Amino acid sequence: MIRKFIGAVTAVLAALAGLWLMLAPFALGTQPANADWTDPTTAEFFTGLGVAVIGLAGASAFAAAIHEDLVARGLVTVRERKAEPEPEPAPAAPQTSSAELAALLAPLVEALREDLNHTARPNRQNGSVTLVTAEENR
Repeated sequence: MIRKFIGAVTAVLAALAGLWLMLAPFALGTQPANADWTDPTTAEFFTGLGVAVIGLAGASAFAAAIHEDLVARGLVTVRERKAEPEPEPAPAAPQTSSAELAALLAPLVEALREDLNHTARPNRQNGSVTLVTAEENR
């Protein structure tokens, strides 16, 4: 168990060292502020990136090994994941025939037809609005 803990600490320190390598050219001022990256900056940054990624992978692997060891010793219990209940199916919509649909929509169609036949037109003489039928509008 102590070996796994030491490995995890070492991996975290490696990840921190990689982060320092990535930041060092900017923190120490070896990289000019308004210039493209120099060759040493590029080398340090990508070396640090590689070390940080490997350190994080090692730290997560050691953490998983420590967790497995604690479960094997019975110090940590693994909770079973509860399956989410299936959602209840929505009730099926009632099937209507086209004749029933036409009967339901007929009043709406008639109201729209009347509304189109009677349009409001402003009266230019006194500023009021008068209702004019389509036949009078022609």
